[in-house]
Amino acid sequence: MVYPTDSCYALGCRLDDRAAVDRIRAIRALSAGHLLTLVCRDLSEVARYARVDNRQFRLLKSATPGAYTFILEATREVPKRLQHPKRNTVGLRVPDHPVTQALLEELREAMLSTSLVLPGDEFPLNDADEMRERLGSQVDLIVESGTCGLEMTTVIDLTGAAPRVLRVGKGGLGVFGLG
Repeated sequence: MVYPTDSCYALGCRLDDRAAVDRIRAIRALSAGHLLTLVCRDLSEVARYARVDNRQFRLLKSATPGAYTFILEATREVPKRLQHPKRNTVGLRVPDHPVTQALLEELREAMLSTSLVLPGDEFPLNDADEMRERLGSQVDLIVESGTCGLEMTTVIDLTGAAPRVLRVGKGGLGVFGLG
């Protein structure tokens, strides 16, 4: 499905739906090595999929929900196919968008996701008519919620001694003392 987030529209599916993951990879022209993000309802759900120490928890609590993707050490709950193959890490986020939160509540589990940036495009799709025109029957559902932005999440690696910015996006860096 296509759904809105607090940063931009995204493609998402259930964790156990391998066919949907394959369709997402085909739509975005992503390699099998490109990792998708686990989108969670809240920090308790994040803790199910990632090992979180006290320092990391404080940082997560101060920045979520929000337009951030965090790289953390994966727990055994995360299927190997969803982890970084060499580092056993996973990307997680808790978005601050009422529609996304309602979807997650309805699913009652995290979902796999990636930003809706099509091959050759510089920015994510943001117009429902264009999404329908360009994606057609490649997706089962487009959840329209008006314009939600063109800026992807800020990606922060929390696996080291200090937070490391991997991508600057919509989420501000001040909460991490980095900007």
